[in-house]
Amino acid sequence: MSSGGGKPADGAAAPHYHGHRDRLRARFSEAGADALPDYELLELLLFRSIPQRDVKPLAKELVQRFGSFAEVLGAPAQRLTEVKGVGEGVALDLKIVEAAMLRMARGAIAKRPLLSSWSSVIDYCRMAMAFAEREQFRILFLDKKNLLIADEVQQTGTVDHTPVYPREVVRRALELSATALILVHNHPSGDPNPSQADIRMTRELVEIARPLGIVIHDHVIVGRDGHASFKGLALI
Repeated sequence: MSSGGGKPADGAAAPHYHGHRDRLRARFSEAGADALPDYELLELLLFRSIPQRDVKPLAKELVQRFGSFAEVLGAPAQRLTEVKGVGEGVALDLKIVEAAMLRMARGAIAKRPLLSSWSSVIDYCRMAMAFAEREQFRILFLDKKNLLIADEVQQTGTVDHTPVYPREVVRRALELSATALILVHNHPSGDPNPSQADIRMTRELVEIARPLGIVIHDHVIVGRDGHASFKGLALI
């Protein structure tokens, strides 16, 4: 793809944004991503997708509409294309970047005991679910060494409810020979605090699983505003 630098072959002056692109790339190279606000990091991605246009206004609009760099990447492709200037190709490029980040985050927890890599578990769960527009109920199935056997989304619901069937969860754990589970779901509202329904379902699942030798290590709720741990809140 075009790098966006230099002058056109006919000798005409390069568009004004070419110099901006070079300066922004240089700042990223010298100071790293932490030195850039969200919209500038997003600009760096959009340079490749939209080489012939100034993308600074578009990057700012995307961050303003969705809230943050992470929320732009986590937004459904259909909602991204509602923003003027974002076509299907640009939306696909952003979703590819999101998929790559999620693959890296999952790799960080795949081959190590999850309870000793808790911050990586939280990072992965937030990246995978925190910005989803509907509730999802995810289960991390673990073996006796607390290594990950499987990572499955069991249910997808509405904006404020996901049906969970504890006996189905336990049945799946037995099929996988899992001895421990970490439950995860998201609150699209952003507030990660558990509801009374969340608490009742979790305690019912703990009671059903315990006689079968299956431990519920934690139930984590993720949202835009952070996360909540049932274990940390002494709810299980």
